[in-house]
Amino acid sequence: MDIREALDLVRDGDEITVSGMTFFRNPMMFIAALISSGKKGLSFVDREPGFGLDVLVAMGVLRRVRAAMATFEHYGLAPSVRKAVERGEVEYMEDTCGAVIAGLRAGAQGVGFMPVRGVLGSDLVKLHEAWGTWKTVKDPFTGEEVLAVRAIEPDVAIIHVHLSDEYGNAVIRGPRYEDELKVRAAKRVIITTEKLLSEDEMRRIAREEGLTPSASSLHVTAVLRAPEGAWPTGMPGLYEPDYRAIEEYYRAAREGRAKEWIKAHLLMRWGS
Repeated sequence: MDIREALDLVRDGDEITVSGMTFFRNPMMFIAALISSGKKGLSFVDREPGFGLDVLVAMGVLRRVRAAMATFEHYGLAPSVRKAVERGEVEYMEDTCGAVIAGLRAGAQGVGFMPVRGVLGSDLVKLHEAWGTWKTVKDPFTGEEVLAVRAIEPDVAIIHVHLSDEYGNAVIRGPRYEDELKVRAAKRVIITTEKLLSEDEMRRIAREEGLTPSASSLHVTAVLRAPEGAWPTGMPGLYEPDYRAIEEYYRAAREGRAKEWIKAHLLMRWGS
């Protein structure tokens, strides 16, 4: 699909999620295009986002973020996210890794919620009950108190992969994180791929290398070719994160120059 057609799948006010984590396999080509498209008022949900999330917040695309941790790994917290939350420009819904995964699992399986243990006793329970995302319930079999996490069903999941055919049968090499759950839980799925193969080539490679699909055409709405589409985040087996660029951005964001860096490097690179 053409990038302009794919962008039409994201509507103002939608909830989005993206692939990868921190500095790995973020769909940066599409994120750059999303920024340039002028979309506004989006919500964002993920377990452990980093670079891609910070860029979206810095450019004013998001109004709400739900995540267990927004981090730049050894550099510290995601700088633009932290500033925006402190200023009240973005609502931040703090979550836990287990609860986010449980919510995505429920969404992927088509059920309304998923029970989890281990969160009870945290002040987060009261916050999420007020948000309508968690609820304390009784196990119908044991009577034990457990936490029910409401299904997470993003409007759009944007997933960057190593290989895909034109129908969205796609393969992720290396860590998949929660991306397979996101594909099945989301209402619309946009695949950006390092390499676009024919259906026959995809079947041959999957057969020869024993690869199992990370996404299937059943769930995918759009496919876009995006070589090096994760830059400056890394693509396991293809290229490492560009830590020099990431550190430059981190320093710029800490100094209030995130937008300038994004325009000069990210948007310029992708012609957005």
